[in-house]
Amino acid sequence: MLIDELKEIAREHGIVGAGGAGFPSYAKMTEKADTVILNCVECEPLLKLHKQLLAAHAEEIVQMLDEVRETLGAKEAVVGIKSEHVNTIRVLNEVIRDYPGVRLCTVRPTYPMGDEVILIYEATGRVIKPGGLPIDENVVVYNTETMYNLYRAVHLQVPVTNKLVSIVGEIDHPLTVRVPLGTTVKEAISLAGKITVKNPAYIMGGPMMGHLGTESTVITKTTNAIIILPDDHKVVMRINKNLDIERRRAASSCCQCRTCTEMCPRHALGHPIEPHRIMRAVANHDTSDLSVYVNAAYCSSCGLCENYACPQSLSPRSVIAEFKNGLRAAGVRPEKLEPAEVIADRELKKVPVQRLKAKLGLSEYDVPAPFVDTTPTTKFVKILMSQHIGAPAKPVVKAGDHVKKGQKIADAAEGLSVAIHCSIDGVVEKVSEKEITVRES
Repeated sequence: MLIDELKEIAREHGIVGAGGAGFPSYAKMTEKADTVILNCVECEPLLKLHKQLLAAHAEEIVQMLDEVRETLGAKEAVVGIKSEHVNTIRVLNEVIRDYPGVRLCTVRPTYPMGDEVILIYEATGRVIKPGGLPIDENVVVYNTETMYNLYRAVHLQVPVTNKLVSIVGEIDHPLTVRVPLGTTVKEAISLAGKITVKNPAYIMGGPMMGHLGTESTVITKTTNAIIILPDDHKVVMRINKNLDIERRRAASSCCQCRTCTEMCPRHALGHPIEPHRIMRAVANHDTSDLSVYVNAAYCSSCGLCENYACPQSLSPRSVIAEFKNGLRAAGVRPEKLEPAEVIADRELKKVPVQRLKAKLGLSEYDVPAPFVDTTPTTKFVKILMSQHIGAPAKPVVKAGDHVKKGQKIADAAEGLSVAIHCSIDGVVEKVSEKEITVRES
């Protein structure tokens, strides 16, 4: 298959990164790549979907990974996975022996090993330059569900209409299940039984980098998990904190111990991100060295500094995020820099996921969440036109139209964009530039 053919299939079938920011998958496809990495590291605590999907569909996923490698003309494909996922590794070893262009890379169960910059270093020894992209080092990275969606598009002509979601926490039957795009959180969690606390909070994504949702929040192509916790749980309180208070706490309490910087995973790879210096500048209203603020753009927002490293439970990540947003709003993009040397004792500074879960008060929720490899039905969906980085898709249906599951309801816009497809059979109730609602007929 030619690259342009594969790119067109990915764009028209609505394939984007199934997690994170939802980068359109076709835009990563280039002949510059010599290595294709499948990210099955499952970065965030409590998430289980990628290792479960890979164990269940290893043949299809590895086949598609090797086909992508061949299409791009890459020398090798690498599957990155934590060493503790022994069942998935056993299944993988049986499959990849038939694919000489594919190898396995097992990594320690530490956080945030699933950060693509860190995984690339673990798998290839290459350091992505601060402000750079993986392709600068001839690497492309796809996560497990994205690769499976690409297999379904190429071999079954099936577009993306559902999202694999781990539903865990204060729920009596935790599970991982396919959820039609546009389903509300309330309906999605009903698939996992009953909530077991009076005042639940819903974390969309992982406990380190996720955000709070509500019962009416809808599932998108990047929703990896719904974590249900008591609304007074420490993780919820951290997400819901008052940033003005956090700035004042930084000014009054930061002792400049440097622990946030010493444990920063990107700093350990030579990136110019030093949270302690930003905290000091904020505390003293010091603008004598603007590079301290500009370097905030190199932060990956993994949250390790404020959720694990800081002995005073301050919020470096949140303070840094404010500067990142300001830089972005001002149109300031991080300059591509040469990294410093990788820190010699980097291995000693890795944070075991088990210890992180204990620190966050999440160990009790680390229970099996069986993979249900079917898509339940739902009567109503609200499908967003912007579920990816780039331009929102453009609706091609109108209110009153009868639509089928898998039917294209929005075209990819000009520039970076992908098509959107309906996730149920029904009648279109409402169309706007932002969303399309469909009700079962």
